[in-house]
Order: sequence, then C-alpha cells, then structure tokens
Amino acid sequence: MQVTKDDIKKAVAESGLAGGIICIHSSLSSFGEIIGGAETVIKAFLESGCTVLAPSFTYDFQISPLEVIEQNRHEDILDASWQNGRIFNPGIKDIAPDMGAIPRFMVNADGRLRGNHPTNSFVALGPEAEELISCQAAEDVYAPFQKMMEKRGKIILMGVDLTKMTALHYAEQLSGRELFIRWALDEQGEPMRIREGSCSEGFNNLNFAVAELEENITVGNSVWRIFPILETVNACAEAIRQDSGITHCDNENCLSCNDMQKGGPVLY
Repeated sequence: MQVTKDDIKKAVAESGLAGGIICIHSSLSSFGEIIGGAETVIKAFLESGCTVLAPSFTYDFQISPLEVIEQNRHEDILDASWQNGRIFNPGIKDIAPDMGAIPRFMVNADGRLRGNHPTNSFVALGPEAEELISCQAAEDVYAPFQKMMEKRGKIILMGVDLTKMTALHYAEQLSGRELFIRWALDEQGEPMRIREGSCSEGFNNLNFAVAELEENITVGNSVWRIFPILETVNACAEAIRQDSGITHCDNENCLSCNDMQKGGPVLY
C-alpha cells in the first residue's frame, strides 16, 4: 500500500487534528511505502493548518560535570573524553541519528524554529511555532509542552510506543521530581547548567494511566496513537506520585531510573 499526502490529510481531518498543535514522535518506516517520505507527512499537517513540534536532540554538545550532585546519575557520564567543545545555537542542522527521519526533515526545512537547548532542543513548523519554541531554555527544557498544554495540543505516536513520548519526562517533573542536571557551553563558551529527562525505557508501564485518553487511527501500516497532552501529562504525573517505581525500566541497576525514582538531584 502506498501512502500519499492526501491519505495523511484525510487522517488529520478525520481525527480532528486540523488547525491544532501537534507533537509528533514517529517511525517513518511504520507507514510502509510513503510517497515523498518525511516531507509528505509534514506538508500534510502544515497544509491542514497545524503547527508541528518534534524533539531534535543533539547529545554531543554536553561537557563534563562541574560538580558531583547527589542522585544526579553521574557515574556513567564522568568520563567526558568524547566532548568536543562545540557551542550549540538554534540555527545549526545537527541532529542525533536516533531522532528519525521526520525530525531530521524538520531541522533542515525552511522557516523552521528550534529551541535554544544544547542537548534537548525541540523543532517546530507552522503558525504557532514561535510561541512554542521561544520559551525553551537551558533550565526550562520542557517549556514547549507547558505551552502545548495551555493550548490543548495533542501528541501523536506514529508507529512507536510510550518510551518515545518525551512529554512523559515533563510529567515526571510535574510529579515533583527534579530533572537531571548536565552542563554545556553557553554562547560565550562558558560552562552553564542545563536540565534533561531520565531513562524512558519504563514508560510503557504508564499505558494503564492513559488508556481511556487514547484514540487510534491507521494510516497505511502505521498505527497512530493520539493523546490530548493536558490530560495525558496530568494523568501520568499523578500515577508517578502514587507509585514512584512505575517509570523504572527492566534493569534494576539502571542509574538513571534509580536516581529518578528517589526524586532526582538533591539540591541544597
């Protein structure tokens, strides 16, 4: 089955997504054969009046820690021999390979806007892109999700599961957890603190919390799981408050999960 732009626009209309703010997490290969690839997906949403947001992470801008902070998952990042001293700016087109084809297309698209976060930036296209992106900062990494919640945006998982839903890190933050502290270089080349999320491999444990919020539609071979961001983030934050171990992955020795389950970095 070949998927066309019209097929995607039809799905957008039938799902009530037209004109809305949409955060996409995707596997392009899940569609099967899609004419025009990632560009087709994004153009279908833009032509439907949507604003599209996606993660566009760039891990290699991190530098070695300036201090050891309790419950901050340091043991596996103290060896920073890989650091290259580069300075991030929102105009660059670098993106981590595991982000996928759709975010990579967006980062290279004309008119895109990108958040000013050295390792966990978001990229957006569409009429409300500036409002979403301008609020992101080094220590306010998930500000675009707060803006989406205010505007009743939606999240679509295209052929992927909850382990790819970045907004669940924001749910962790809203539950009372501190996000991990990392370091990168600011515009002047001086070290600065940044905030990041934790391990997401246990996020499928939250399926029960969002089951009644989820809507599904199939486009080609891709199953789209559609969630209202406000209710989804709030429901997951409450689930985490009720059970601090709910987000832990299958590895009992996972440093990220162990520290985050305790509440994250201890700040004095």
